[in-house]
Amino acid sequence: MAGPVLQMRDIVKTFPGVRALDGASISVSEGEIHGLVGENGAGKSTVIKVLAGVYGADSGSVTLDGQPLTAITPANVHDAGIRFIHQDLHLVPHFTVTESVFMGQEVAGRFGLSKRQMRNMAERFFREVLDIEIGCGRLIRDLTTAERKLVQIARALIDDKARLVVFDEPTAPLAIGEIEKVFAAIRRLKAQGIAMIYVSHYLSEITEICDRVTVFRNGKDVAVFDKISDDSAEDIIKAMVGRELGQLYPNRTHAAGEPLLSVRGLSDGNRFFDVDLTLRRGEILGIAGLIGSGREELVDTLYGLRKAKSGTIELADLPLKLSKPADAVGKGVVLVPRDRRGDGLVLAMNVMENINLASLEEVSKLGWEMRGAARKRAEKLIGDLDIRPTNPDAIGQTLSGGNQQKVVLGRWLAIDARVFILDEPTAGVDVGAKVEIYQLIEDLAAKGAGIVVSSSDPGELIGLCDRILVMMRGRINHEIGTQGLSIDQLVAMTTGAADFSTAGGTARSAHAG
Repeated sequence: MAGPVLQMRDIVKTFPGVRALDGASISVSEGEIHGLVGENGAGKSTVIKVLAGVYGADSGSVTLDGQPLTAITPANVHDAGIRFIHQDLHLVPHFTVTESVFMGQEVAGRFGLSKRQMRNMAERFFREVLDIEIGCGRLIRDLTTAERKLVQIARALIDDKARLVVFDEPTAPLAIGEIEKVFAAIRRLKAQGIAMIYVSHYLSEITEICDRVTVFRNGKDVAVFDKISDDSAEDIIKAMVGRELGQLYPNRTHAAGEPLLSVRGLSDGNRFFDVDLTLRRGEILGIAGLIGSGREELVDTLYGLRKAKSGTIELADLPLKLSKPADAVGKGVVLVPRDRRGDGLVLAMNVMENINLASLEEVSKLGWEMRGAARKRAEKLIGDLDIRPTNPDAIGQTLSGGNQQKVVLGRWLAIDARVFILDEPTAGVDVGAKVEIYQLIEDLAAKGAGIVVSSSDPGELIGLCDRILVMMRGRINHEIGTQGLSIDQLVAMTTGAADFSTAGGTARSAHAG
């Protein structure tokens, strides 16, 4: 492998009361895909933002191709050929796809901006590099989360001048089919000699695509793995958490009871059609599907975010009419959304306020909140869910991804919900927090709650769920038990590579074609 393209040595960055980086180092070579892993709060995002010029390091050095980068600003870094695909989406909602891809790097023609040329270039990039069709005249606000991520990737790579590309959780919102398309693009960049840093909580991605891996813990680089294989994951996890980690998925103690939620012939007339499903008390039901399968729209409809055009929903044998989310919450049907920062938390509020947000009437009297009662309930849930920090006054936006997810769960536990709809429950969450969240889900089911898990992670669905419904082109094409089901089999059904499977003992094919 060629010499280092990037070297960051002994980087220190301190925020008020927090030493985010404590002498962290990383070195990336030409044509190398270098994994960067660590738990939330380990310093991964901070070191990337130092490289991007968003934060200034307190001390340490950065060199590119052996030359010191002394003035690290976003403009200088971009001119040097360093590109970033950040975890957070930075797109303007009312821009078109073409405008978003070329924002800040527009193509000029004789009479101003060459809009047709830019649109053609964007469409060609999506088709030839990512192997996906996205209408480039569509507005960003009308795209799904996964489609927005693909636009973000196109924006970073469209000029074909990248020397070093940093991928910060690029696949977090994507289904398995889209992940493979992103991986194909990354491998093309590798073949061109481009150096890459790949940050991800999904260790299966790290072991599949990375050449080497650096592990951060508590703001320091604690290990570098020079040879990566499928067997490396266990050692990487040990380095990440600094301790032995038990099995990822909890032992199943829950048992399915009588039907709780029944859906018949549900359609929105556009993205999904004729959906039938039954969720039982104490059952964890999975929903799998690629982008465009209708999975996200179905979840939103079950919570009242979208209106159904036809079909029925019953909760405990009684009709459930949903014209808005409040109707669902009032009956004990709650959603932990896929975008916890945008839709799950009020980031400027503290933990206590976020937990009590959906049940203020229970900690209020004559229209006034009883702060003592609100704090007491928040402290109990903080303890029950092991939310860190344990301070009820901690601001939501300062928490790690896993703890933010626990706060949203705590909000719904405060109202004693009966049906929990969990949409991408561990997206962007580190492996230690995943173990805790999975155990919380198991505990909810063991207490008799009905759980729906919508996820793009096939391992997560198999490890957690009793049954999985597989959606394709807006319809449920398979229902499959998870006992004996392999990831390869589930992926084959999700991508249409398998028309029918009998894995797990029982399966059905429904609404085919």
